[in-house]
Amino acid sequence: MAKADIVAMILAGGQGSRLGVLTKNIAKPAVPFGSRYKIIDFPLSNCTNSGIETVGVLTQYQPLALNTYVGNGHPWDLDRTNGGAFILPPYQRSGKSDWYKGTANAIYQNKDFLDDCDAKYIVVLSGDHIYKMNYAKMIQSHIDRNADATLAVLEVPWEEASRFGILNTNEDDSIREFVEKPKKPISNLASMGVYVFSWSVLRKALIEDENNSGSSNDFGKDIVPAMLEKGNRLFAYRFSGYWKDVGTIHSLWEANMDLLDSPEETNLIDRNWRIYSRNPVKPSNYISAEAKVSLSAMTDGCQVFGSVEHSVLSDSVTIERGAIVKDCVLLPGVTVRSGAYLDKCIVGSGTIIGEGVRAGASIEGISPYLNTKICSHGIVVIEKGLKIKDHAVIPANSQVDSDLEIEDSLNVVEETFRV
Repeated sequence: MAKADIVAMILAGGQGSRLGVLTKNIAKPAVPFGSRYKIIDFPLSNCTNSGIETVGVLTQYQPLALNTYVGNGHPWDLDRTNGGAFILPPYQRSGKSDWYKGTANAIYQNKDFLDDCDAKYIVVLSGDHIYKMNYAKMIQSHIDRNADATLAVLEVPWEEASRFGILNTNEDDSIREFVEKPKKPISNLASMGVYVFSWSVLRKALIEDENNSGSSNDFGKDIVPAMLEKGNRLFAYRFSGYWKDVGTIHSLWEANMDLLDSPEETNLIDRNWRIYSRNPVKPSNYISAEAKVSLSAMTDGCQVFGSVEHSVLSDSVTIERGAIVKDCVLLPGVTVRSGAYLDKCIVGSGTIIGEGVRAGASIEGISPYLNTKICSHGIVVIEKGLKIKDHAVIPANSQVDSDLEIEDSLNVVEETFRV
């Protein structure tokens, strides 16, 4: 298996609307995670650790932050003369830009890039999952079975099965049935959105799909079922490690908490499988003598004078004296003023929580910011770059969005900063 034969394509162009204000100005893969990372660090690091040297990052929605972050791929050892990291926006022709219509169309629009790479095997990845996986083993399994397509799969709880592409296999793990997000799941064996394809076979399938006016141009809905119907050789590759789709506010919060509650399972300090990232240079974090910190994670530049319990703090977060932060995820540059109480909150980058603010799962009340479509399980999410008024009260399941038109007496936002 020659490294030059393999190209990974990371689908990183989605808006991630279920993450609400966290993806208002950035693509979902650029959202900070786990104190010192961004979501896209995981597939990028997996590629590096798997020996894949050519990686295309397909961007679309609010791409600037993501493009800048990935850059030439240096933090992931992807700044290479041969191969490397490539930012691939929607294909432009004759001065016209066509947005990616679906996951399959995104790869279709970049078929010339893949041809130029002399690709033999294509690894198609989602840019919004938290996991560590050796793609080289999956590719070798694909080759050994003479497969046309191989899907990474894992068993999920039956009550969650309808959220995924669900499949049935034969004894040799060949796939005999696949249904995308079924109302009545046929099994609990779910596709992880990690695919290996033989490029010659996939190329034909993509062209046929593009010429089908009734197609939604999606791998799960269209490409995989069409390949099965055509009689192509599709196999499942079983995965048993930690994997999390962080497409919702609750799942993102939960994945951050998993770092604290299940460090052996998530294991982000594994020297044999490092998760690389592009981190700003900051001074060491500082925890004052009177501060109380328990079961929490923080990175460089944090200053803690108050109480932090079971929380994840990104770089340059400040917790003032008398402030209490519990079960929270604070993104870079957040300041929590004295006397504030945050419980189960996700706070966007650069936001200042005013003195005496009370927000989170244990706070009851009626609020114009209540948004149970985005927020659940009591979580409060607050947009980046805001100044929350002193002594504001933000009850459970609220999303503080500066674009909402709220009358002055109920508005908890004092100022909006450029972050």
